Amino acid sequence: MSLELIVEIGTEEIPSGYLADGLSELRRLADSCLRENRIELSGELRVFGTPRRLVIMGTGIAEQQRPLVQEFTGPPKNVAYDADGTPGKAALGFAQRQGVPVEALKWKDTPKGQYLYVRREVPGRPAGEVLSELLPKLIADIPWPKVMRWGTIGFPFVRPIHWLLALLNGEVIPCEVAGIRSGNTTMGHRFMAPEKVPVLGVKEYLEKMEKAFVILDPRERERMVEKVTREAAKKVGGKPAEDQELVTTVSSLVEYPSAVCGSFDEVFLSLPDAVLITAMKEHQKYFAVYDREERLMPHFVAVNNTVARDESVVRKGHERVLRARLSDADFFFKEDRKRPLEDRLEDLRDVIYQAELGTSYEKVERFTRLAEDLASKVLREAMEAVITVARLCKCDLVSQMVFEFPSLQGVMGRAYAREEGYSEEICEAIEQHYLPTRAGGDLPSSKIGAIVGIADRMDTIAGCFSVGLEPTGSADPFALRRHALAILRILETTGWDVSFRELIGKAISVLHGKLQFDVDAVFSRVLEFFMERYRQMLLRAGYETDFIEAIVSVEFDRIHLIRSRIDQLKRFASESSDFEGLTLTAKRINNILKNQDRSLNVSPRFFEEPCESHLWETYLSLKEGVSSCLEKRDYFGAMHLLAGLRKPVDDFFDGVEILSRDNEDLRVNRVALLQRLAGLFSTVADFSKFSI
Repeated sequence: MSLELIVEIGTEEIPSGYLADGLSELRRLADSCLRENRIELSGELRVFGTPRRLVIMGTGIAEQQRPLVQEFTGPPKNVAYDADGTPGKAALGFAQRQGVPVEALKWKDTPKGQYLYVRREVPGRPAGEVLSELLPKLIADIPWPKVMRWGTIGFPFVRPIHWLLALLNGEVIPCEVAGIRSGNTTMGHRFMAPEKVPVLGVKEYLEKMEKAFVILDPRERERMVEKVTREAAKKVGGKPAEDQELVTTVSSLVEYPSAVCGSFDEVFLSLPDAVLITAMKEHQKYFAVYDREERLMPHFVAVNNTVARDESVVRKGHERVLRARLSDADFFFKEDRKRPLEDRLEDLRDVIYQAELGTSYEKVERFTRLAEDLASKVLREAMEAVITVARLCKCDLVSQMVFEFPSLQGVMGRAYAREEGYSEEICEAIEQHYLPTRAGGDLPSSKIGAIVGIADRMDTIAGCFSVGLEPTGSADPFALRRHALAILRILETTGWDVSFRELIGKAISVLHGKLQFDVDAVFSRVLEFFMERYRQMLLRAGYETDFIEAIVSVEFDRIHLIRSRIDQLKRFASESSDFEGLTLTAKRINNILKNQDRSLNVSPRFFEEPCESHLWETYLSLKEGVSSCLEKRDYFGAMHLLAGLRKPVDDFFDGVEILSRDNEDLRVNRVALLQRLAGLFSTVADFSKFSI
């Protein structure tokens, strides 16, 4: 017989940003709990959640644990028994410890000989009995960004627990969590159905929750949020902003969403759209409303947790709150415009960027030099604009608007620059130098913005590494991993022919004018940090580790070329029958050269055998062709040419004793010849990275 399980943890309101991850962890813990404790599941296990409850529902739960078969190994048979087969002290002692008669002992063959063993079956316990012990620990183990304790209860949890519903086939699973005893009742919606609700089974629970105005499924609540916001906006001839992030946030704030459309004074439409949208979204969680031409309307949609008895009262309340927010924004906007953007650059002298790295003004000075250097290589014609953007792009950080709405950094810089008459090219770059703002986010379309963004991020990374603020484990307070990926993605996408090592070196040299640190050590750590980020980026893109390492280990300077090299190497591996043989040849050469540190010179006068002369001539004839292919970025062609070395190398290994003990000149010359070959191979790929 299979059983059904319901566990509901009733709490005070859980923060909206915690709910999705909390449910994911709850599902993982519940799965592990059943599996590790041998409680089989033939149906499905689901988790649901609202701001006031976390729910586990399972069907097809086994009545009992699966029996556990245990096997205990004892002493060797030849030690446990006499020559005539009589059990000795070792056998008798083992049997006694295992609680079985000596006649029940068996033996088995192992690589070390025959050993005694006992196999014992431990019967499974009733599932309800096991779950009674496990549920408190399962609930306690849910990880949260922050937890709290309340009253005299020492139990840490995301929010105080008020009730615990725990049923297995309608029977209460007896347990206690945070001083709350489990029972068979839950609570409906806090305002629209606040009474206790008795529950017997899954079907009844779902039906009663729906009647009690509780939408358990977060995805269903999201669909309801989208529906009610569309219907509310439609009443004024508009449509709500398409913002999945806001939909998810709002659906995690309510158990039963309803919506009302409000309005604000049209005078506020003179503010930049981003200001209006941010004021509505970040502080109030309101949806902006657009007309058919995608223009902002003087309206908003607010999502409530109750169905209003008098919608006009609710609407006026929302309008009053938003009016205050927009009035503040209007005041900040007007005050900020009283000073030119560039005048605020001096204000950055009073803003500490990082104690050892100095002020934000000093940071701007550093990455302006770095941006100027990068522009001289890839966008010389826009040098003046690059410098202007670099000097202006952080000035809005000390504006009143960005102080109130930090997410508007860059957006307000663009708006204020536009008001002051700067070209659209400069205004756009000021905002876009922050792109991408997240992993996988949009890249800057502005080349000027891309240059300044690279310079800003590279200064951040080099600076943090120079003062020992490197990421460790999951700790990355300066988001250096995200900054590194942004730089790599921009360089890949733009195709700029930039020496990445020179870029890192320039950033470090600018820093070294202010700070004292080991330049070579910091350079090495920064370079390895970028290499590791790039490896992870390629792995996520589906590239195999062998191919990544074969190229990254020989080419990590021109970032825009790396992916093409890997693609052509993969093509050669899949299309050419020479790939495996070429790899083995390269490995054979590398094995000979493992302990050879110094570079040696080849002297043809020491060639004794025809295979030596033939290999040298083949090398010389192919060297220029390989170099030509690399210049044309024809890596597939270069590998095809290298395949021509296979037979001469094999003949060389078969025809001479490379590490000759009788003649030092011959040994040195033959090793030198292999060094030349290894060097040629390494200009294309490191074939030793392949596990062939």
